[in-house]
Amino acid sequence: MEVSPEMLDTLAGWFAQSLSPDAAALRAAKQNLESSEASPGFAFALLGLASSPRHDLHARLAASVQFKNVLRRRWPKPSLDADDADHLTPSDCALIKTHLLQLLLTAPPRIQAQLSEALAAAAASDFPSKWESLLPSIVSSLGTAISKGDVPATNSLLSAAASLFSRFRNAFDNNAIRLDLKYCLDNFAAPLLEVFLSTSRRLQAAATTASPPESRPVFECLRLCCEIFYSLNSIDLPEFFEDHMREWMTEFRAFLTTTYPPPIEADGAPDELRAAVCDNLQLYMEKYEEEFRGYLKEFVEAVWGLLMAPTVSPSRGQLAVTAIRFLTTVAESVHHALFGSPEAMKQICDSVVVPNLRLRDDDEELFEGNWVEYVRRDAEGSDADTLRRAACRLLRGFAANYREQVAALVSAQVQQMLAAYAAHRTNNWKEMDAAIYLVISLMQKPGATGGGTNVVDMESFFTSVIVPELQAPDWESEPMLKATVLRFLKEFKDQIPKANALALLPSVIRFLTHESNVVHSYAATFIENLLIIKDVVSVPGVNVVTRVPRYVAADINPYAQQIIQSLSKALSFPDSYENPYLMKCLMRVLGIAIIAGQTVHEITARLVGILMEVCNNPNNPDFNHYLFESLAAVIGRAGEQDPSLLSMFEATLFPVLQRILVEDISDFWPYAFQIFAQLINLSQLPLSQNYMQLFGVLLSNATWDRPPCVPALVRLLRAFLRKIPNELNQEGRLPNIIVIFRSLLSRSSTEDSAFYMLNTLVENVGFDIMNPYMSEIWSALFTRLQTRQAVKFVNSLVVFMSLVLVKYGPGILVSSVDAIQLGIFMTILQRFWIPNLKLIKGVLEVKLTAVASTKLICESAVLLDAAAAQTWGKLLDSIVALLSRSDQDGVQEQNDGADATDNQRTSGYSVSFVRLQYAGKSEDDLLKEVNDPKQFLVTSLATLSAQSPGRFGPIIEQHVDPANKGTLIQLCAAYNTNIV
Repeated sequence: MEVSPEMLDTLAGWFAQSLSPDAAALRAAKQNLESSEASPGFAFALLGLASSPRHDLHARLAASVQFKNVLRRRWPKPSLDADDADHLTPSDCALIKTHLLQLLLTAPPRIQAQLSEALAAAAASDFPSKWESLLPSIVSSLGTAISKGDVPATNSLLSAAASLFSRFRNAFDNNAIRLDLKYCLDNFAAPLLEVFLSTSRRLQAAATTASPPESRPVFECLRLCCEIFYSLNSIDLPEFFEDHMREWMTEFRAFLTTTYPPPIEADGAPDELRAAVCDNLQLYMEKYEEEFRGYLKEFVEAVWGLLMAPTVSPSRGQLAVTAIRFLTTVAESVHHALFGSPEAMKQICDSVVVPNLRLRDDDEELFEGNWVEYVRRDAEGSDADTLRRAACRLLRGFAANYREQVAALVSAQVQQMLAAYAAHRTNNWKEMDAAIYLVISLMQKPGATGGGTNVVDMESFFTSVIVPELQAPDWESEPMLKATVLRFLKEFKDQIPKANALALLPSVIRFLTHESNVVHSYAATFIENLLIIKDVVSVPGVNVVTRVPRYVAADINPYAQQIIQSLSKALSFPDSYENPYLMKCLMRVLGIAIIAGQTVHEITARLVGILMEVCNNPNNPDFNHYLFESLAAVIGRAGEQDPSLLSMFEATLFPVLQRILVEDISDFWPYAFQIFAQLINLSQLPLSQNYMQLFGVLLSNATWDRPPCVPALVRLLRAFLRKIPNELNQEGRLPNIIVIFRSLLSRSSTEDSAFYMLNTLVENVGFDIMNPYMSEIWSALFTRLQTRQAVKFVNSLVVFMSLVLVKYGPGILVSSVDAIQLGIFMTILQRFWIPNLKLIKGVLEVKLTAVASTKLICESAVLLDAAAAQTWGKLLDSIVALLSRSDQDGVQEQNDGADATDNQRTSGYSVSFVRLQYAGKSEDDLLKEVNDPKQFLVTSLATLSAQSPGRFGPIIEQHVDPANKGTLIQLCAAYNTNIV
């Protein structure tokens, strides 16, 4: 490797620092790594450290993870909108491609896994056309490893190939991906079969004599072959695999039906291989049923037999999940008759479903030892399927074709379980748990399709089974059962009448302070889910329905203080200091309830105290987002009710917000700027000196250098301009903002913010201040338009031009644009405005552009010129199309700022802009005087035509689409107007 030892030592030191418990050291290491990432050679140096045997393994592993992430972010991608500055240099890419495969083969297993993913990240863009040497190198090295009997080297190469081909699993089927797949099949399908068959023979020869350490690499080799088989068969059934299907299927069946010596079975490797085989069987069952049907019966019997067989394998759980999933696919297919007899179904229910439905020891261990993972698997439907969920899906699969049989079987089973629990509650609580889980899993939800079936009378089950458990005095006992009861509530929440749900709240609130993390998390989740339920309501007098919240402030106010106090207490419990479910519930309650007095002071202080703690190590993005949303909700709801609280908010929040900026806690910068904007929106003039200092920082170019912060900075600028617009006309501030605008416009990732900044300026600043800069603004926009004609960009331009027209007048819009080049306004209008107008979305945007366009055709001299008749008619056609399309948007949401928080959850932890819904001030409607843009259109047209009778009818007849002409006639009739 051509990296200096000093550089490797420096990197290793930074990674060691990044694992330090000291917040300052951790922050310094993070800053060093972030600032170095764009340096040429940095990614190659990371690869050097990952492969350096003289350095600490933890530092090498951290370097390999960082290397993988750098390649994912910065490897050049074939995208027109990619910014060259964000890419690795060509020389770096060439060096990495030269060395990566060889270093991967010699790396320790944990580092090898990271480098395999890094290779896949690079290959996603470059393979095969820009990395022609990669696959031949793998095939050549694989042949050498096989001839030497070197299984570890074979596995390293197969691992690299598995990462390389994984792209085909979820790829969109098109000609380009099929060409790439053909290249891979031509070069790798035959070698893969050779490796698979030779390794299978090796396993058969040594299966009875090898020890687990000797046999595990062989099983791993076969498992990797099965993974690659899945990837290469994911898009279509390749001819090679169809021709050699019997060879593959013969070995697959052998793996499923062969029992290996107990020590080998106990090691778990055979079950890992069998699980991979079951994945392939399911793929063929789903996609290639016609070619696979000849093997189906024997595989169903083999998989069924596996599920019946006792075992001590630690991997049997995952095998059972994949095996049950395969049987479920068969049960839902045209071959469901394989399970159709009452005897077969009862046997599967008794021997497969019920045993896998009951809680196991490892479930209890997970519940107590890793509650986050338990919740993720149990309630969130994580990618890691559970045995319980898989078993219930099998029942749903049967129910799709045998609903009555399944209902009878399961109903009887539920009654047996409930009877066992009633006979001895302490010993048999797991029976009750399994019964509730069965009912939840098979519940037929309103409007849902599929194999669900209500195996009990839901209302009776709710009142006789669930409610007594909720209200039982021993609410702290049997936490796993209590968690399942609460989960039932969450799943059943839409069907619980409002009065009943509110009556249950006191019982549920108790569980917020339960010592079990899962229980208080489920209680919080139920309350939070309850508060976001919306009901569809018809709007009287119009053909529109709207969705409105079922629970409002008056419903939650009586319970709000107790919920807030209980959540605050739970947030101090062990392992719930950063519990996102608790904080999300708190956010929702604070966003709906009306709180006042001491409660506001206490919860604000509590939230700020938590924020001070998480500033030391912001490692839980969901929790942190809901924390800032909770702060925004308190400020917004309480601050609007009682403006005198603003001074308290400022005194409490300023220290922590300043700490975020001063200590450069970059993860929280976008949030801090949004909170500042919210406080400014609530402030009275004159603004305090603290805000004016912040205004100065805001206008610094350096502040805008972080793209994730830009949308938040624009919101902050908007807040300032609403309060102090004339400050821009001092000390050269507006020219500086124009420079920032041009910089934002130059990158596709920030162009939205560039338009938002322009819109903010026009909304809040008079034309006398803006006039000297309009030519520069139009020039920048039209220059960008020459290379950036995406619908999104053009729509934003049309909205901005409409805003200028509405705010400053049609004459100023036309003259300021034509000042760039005579006649360019008509060119922009004809090429971009008219075609894109009908594509505008958003209630306020549709209204703004429709009214602006109406003003153009009714008030603008350039459009009323006789020579512009065709353009006038086409613009009218687009206006009518826009307004008629906006009538077809379906159900309207009542936006209470609460729903979007779920749509913006972050994955991983990278600095990104996430909008605070509760901090957002609703967008201003600059056209409040226009109640209905359709009425505005026909009234304006009637007034215009009355001034020149007979002139506009022929233009409409000639240039407006017949369907739109009919719509226009209907609108005139509806509003009692005429175009004469």
